[in-house]
Amino acid sequence: VPNLQGPRYVSPAPSGGFVVSEECGDVKVFTSSRKLLCSLSNKYGHRFGNPAGVCVDMDGSILVADEQQRTVHLFPEHGAPVCLVSAGLRRPAGMACSSFGHLFVADAGENCVKVFKYCVRPP
Repeated sequence: VPNLQGPRYVSPAPSGGFVVSEECGDVKVFTSSRKLLCSLSNKYGHRFGNPAGVCVDMDGSILVADEQQRTVHLFPEHGAPVCLVSAGLRRPAGMACSSFGHLFVADAGENCVKVFKYCVRPP
């Protein structure tokens, strides 16, 4: 996949595509045939500081750690972005989601992995 602006982290998406964060820029979503599906900045009107870790949860929502803003946002397929973590991160980097609603965030600023439980849909 050419023409990325400092690709940093990549994650597979349930559709067979993938998500890529770009340094000091954007997060892009690609189809399984490597065609650009969308830019999260354009689709949601969201301004990233320095997007880092990305992952996709069981519902197909994209989660993005922002190293500069020290946050984690969830971008659902439909609807507005949701800030999942707004405090307690010094330098969020890599992330992973579990099928049990756990979010694992590598915090390079504190040399640890932080675990969060989240539920976007009502149980």
